[in-house]
Amino acid sequence: MTAAAFGSLEGKHALVTGASRGIGRAIAASLAEAGASVVVSYNSGVEEAETLASKIGGRAVQADVSDSESARALVEQAGDLDVLVNNAGVTRDGLLVRMSDEDWDTVIDTNLASVFYTSRAAVRGMMKRRSGSIVNISSIVGIHGNWGQTNYAASKAGIIGFTKALARELGSRNVRANVVVPGYVKTRLTDVLPEEATGGMLEATPLGRLGDPEDVAGAVRFLASEDASFITGAVLLVDGGLGM
Repeated sequence: MTAAAFGSLEGKHALVTGASRGIGRAIAASLAEAGASVVVSYNSGVEEAETLASKIGGRAVQADVSDSESARALVEQAGDLDVLVNNAGVTRDGLLVRMSDEDWDTVIDTNLASVFYTSRAAVRGMMKRRSGSIVNISSIVGIHGNWGQTNYAASKAGIIGFTKALARELGSRNVRANVVVPGYVKTRLTDVLPEEATGGMLEATPLGRLGDPEDVAGAVRFLASEDASFITGAVLLVDGGLGM
């Protein structure tokens, strides 16, 4: 008899939001590689999402997860979920004194309210089956803060508090909820930063490099799997030591 591979998700059904590019794309690919059937959720980037879904044998579903009804419909279309990964996020950076209500609301609704909407829709089925794993993606900015990102920092810190409370609510039903906190990761957002900004990030990171999306995906895959069956309410930093 062959032992199951570490981090196996064979036979599991997963939904990843914000999965058309960057960290979300890497997460969806990693879960599929582990054996899960994956629903690739996206708001824009239809071609990227459909290409990824075709490559990993999953489905691409469009949804605006910042909207309660759209998020509910997404989870309904995804079907009975074993794994939910809330990764969708945006930035609207600016100093607080110049920040518009729209920029505040957009970031809070997309990054934080969406986690509430999708989790609320998914947990009923998980609780009935007494099984499930929710992994929410925060950010090192939610722990340290960052200049010009009061909205983003608030949304990402909120995810941590939300997840800890959710883990307490769901534990008796054997449903787990955890947070992954990426540090500075190579994405389209970091690619356009000036060289001095990237240099500052590297200097502050003990491992001396930016992370890859796959680094984050590996942590998510582990937390989603049964190999993490006694882990809930955890905040796992994937940041090269930046958050020490």
